[in-house]
Amino acid sequence: MSTTAHVITVSNRVSAGEREDLSGRTAVELLEAAGLETTTSVVPDGADEVESVLRASIAAGYRLIITSGGTGVTPTDRTPEGTAPVLDREVPGLAELLRAEGSRHTPFAAISRGLVGVVDASPDHPGALVVNLPGSPTGVREGLDVLLPLVEHVLDQIAGGDH
Repeated sequence: MSTTAHVITVSNRVSAGEREDLSGRTAVELLEAAGLETTTSVVPDGADEVESVLRASIAAGYRLIITSGGTGVTPTDRTPEGTAPVLDREVPGLAELLRAEGSRHTPFAAISRGLVGVVDASPDHPGALVVNLPGSPTGVREGLDVLLPLVEHVLDQIAGGDH
């Protein structure tokens, strides 16, 4: 798979250098093991920060964009609010599948508000899949275990591939 991916860690503590980015590292390891060229960025919590980095990632041509963190219900968890304006269409079945798989391991997965959606292809961009994952290495691993087998097909569909 020659897809380019971008992992965005959303965390006040990681962006301030107060905590190591374990979830981002986990995502990169799994994506690269699956054959995806992967880059990373870190932003503090907040809808505006998330929306800005997502728009920049799409403009840079990334096809798969994974966020880690900011999907819960604390006052600063605003990743879904920053993601929604960027998406052309949500894919609720994938978000539900991610929560269902996570719930097999911990009941806390049910409180994740993470979104999954697509940015449609355009003359300037081949389209992208955007996925909000939890901010824990375990949540990222479980989410990517579900997602990775589907990525190639979803990206083909976004770009106009046949069923």
